Amino acid sequence: MRTVRALLRAVLAGCLFAGPVLGTAGCADREEPTLVVLGPWTDGEERSFVAMLAKITERTGVRYVYEGTRSLRETLVAQLRTDSPPDVAILNGQGELAEYARDGDAHPLPDGLASASFGPWGPRITVRNKDGEQRQHTYWVPVRVDLKSIVWRRDGGEQATGPARWCLGMASGATSGWPGTDWIEDLLLQRQGPDVYTDWATGELAWTDTKVKRAWQEWRELLVAAGPKAGPKAVFTPFESLGDGRWGLLNRGDCALEHQGSFIRRHYGDDVMPAPTPDVVPGLPDHRKLHEVSGDMAAVFTPSDAAWELLRQFIDRRTRDEWAAAALPVERPFFSDGTAGPDPLTPGTKAVLRLFREADELCFDASDAMPSTLRGAFQRAVLEFLTAPQDTELLDRLLGQLDAERRLQIQADAFALEDLCGRPGD
Repeated sequence: MRTVRALLRAVLAGCLFAGPVLGTAGCADREEPTLVVLGPWTDGEERSFVAMLAKITERTGVRYVYEGTRSLRETLVAQLRTDSPPDVAILNGQGELAEYARDGDAHPLPDGLASASFGPWGPRITVRNKDGEQRQHTYWVPVRVDLKSIVWRRDGGEQATGPARWCLGMASGATSGWPGTDWIEDLLLQRQGPDVYTDWATGELAWTDTKVKRAWQEWRELLVAAGPKAGPKAVFTPFESLGDGRWGLLNRGDCALEHQGSFIRRHYGDDVMPAPTPDVVPGLPDHRKLHEVSGDMAAVFTPSDAAWELLRQFIDRRTRDEWAAAALPVERPFFSDGTAGPDPLTPGTKAVLRLFREADELCFDASDAMPSTLRGAFQRAVLEFLTAPQDTELLDRLLGQLDAERRLQIQADAFALEDLCGRPGD
């Protein structure tokens, strides 16, 4: 696979050898500073990000080429194998980023930038240098973040007085199943608290532990209440698309509650608002305001002054305001400092920010923090579980398989993260 970066190199090489044939002026134009940015946004979702990059170009004089893909891991691995990595990659998996850091593909942040990466989005990673010495570094900065542990409902939606009609969609290409892992993670966090949640996500707690199993069983109860075919149907249902150009599972008409991150608000109007999971799911403790969060983090794979400057731009308030201004009102990005750009803000955006700021503790998405192979196994286990959620033997087998994978990752020293939780603004 030849990436944009590889093509740019080929063009520049052609200039070097073409001499008077192409002319010096034409080559000079092609030799202007250019950085390739790999990221997760496609299908129009990237427009505001690209517009922000254009604003940054006005300040830095560097041209940025954006590559968007829904298959980030596969794309980046292919680029690394062909020795054509992007200058900067924006990824949502801290566990995956930690692997790149340990392999030497991602580069540690310089002083100044490292101190700007805070909270659950910028942990320090322990790596071993060529002399065998262990050192800790920070490798990425949060570009945008999303709040999880929330349920979306229309005009107040159904209260917890009877069986809830949950919207369920698991299909998401190579990462199908992740909306289900969010469910398990959230139920575990709300029921057991941040310490148990962190122990599980970082490999300290077995998947076969009764605390982990209970989260799966509680999700089973919600699935059964949604109907006997809800689980199998969800396996093949996209997590946000209804087809025929329609989006948003709540717009389907046969469900009233959607457990989904803050990004989903882009598909709804002001009549759909978020609520904390314990406010909707019966029986969950509600004495603490705990939220799972996710993030898109930027790391440098081809170091240069221009690449480090781009990361500085990403965390600058002016840049964030420019991104917000370029986005549609319902697509405004959330940032790690608890903002979403200047007013005016939509009611849904304001509601998410309020939950974000009022949280007692924020914990990074557990599966995104796991080693990539365990993360993938978790997603596949969710899909298999949904085919027969009432099969107790199936659940025991799946948890046993996941714990075997956990032990393999421990032997490979693949768990690199220690702290997943923090208070807003820490």
